Amino acid sequence: MNLKQEDQRIGIFIDVQNLYYSARALYGAKVNFAEIVKTATANRKLIRVIGYTVKAEMPDEQNFFDALEKLGIEVKSKELQTFVSGKTKADWDVGIAVDILKMAPKLDAIVLCSGDGDFEILMHHAKAEGCRAEVISFGKSTSSKLIEEVDDFIDLDKEPGKYLLKYTQQKPENGQDNKPKPQQQKPGKMNFFRKKQQ
Repeated sequence: MNLKQEDQRIGIFIDVQNLYYSARALYGAKVNFAEIVKTATANRKLIRVIGYTVKAEMPDEQNFFDALEKLGIEVKSKELQTFVSGKTKADWDVGIAVDILKMAPKLDAIVLCSGDGDFEILMHHAKAEGCRAEVISFGKSTSSKLIEEVDDFIDLDKEPGKYLLKYTQQKPENGQDNKPKPQQQKPGKMNFFRKKQQ
């Protein structure tokens, strides 16, 4: 039985930072947000799609935000906070939670694009409100508790060529079908916008 029906009203909530850093760490590639929105919608009634981003004053940053908006994604941005210690902080956990809780009564399904385990309780509450709770993210960087909580989980790792821009799997010299190794990245300055999203 297909529980994704055409008459379902859905809202898509995209944690842009979470998907971006997962794609970069696992594959050294950028996310194909257009394909993610298409998969999340699944021919249902899309009421709203929101992308949560952070302004880091990086080159081509505005071009990236404009590209998201051209896809029909409502972009919400906040400034990157820098503390006296030099540490930086930027997350949308509370903002995403508030938006989902406010919109849940008007939706039949909530699609969260993030692997952050902090959203487990939020998705539990969404189900209590009568919504179908779904998650789309990279399985390798997704909380197992979050996966267990939702009604449906789409693992982007299963089709990286579909959900990543200009992704090509590296073929090893020994001819074996090895998966690409995660790149070693040190946390620090956000390097979101080396190239403009196509």
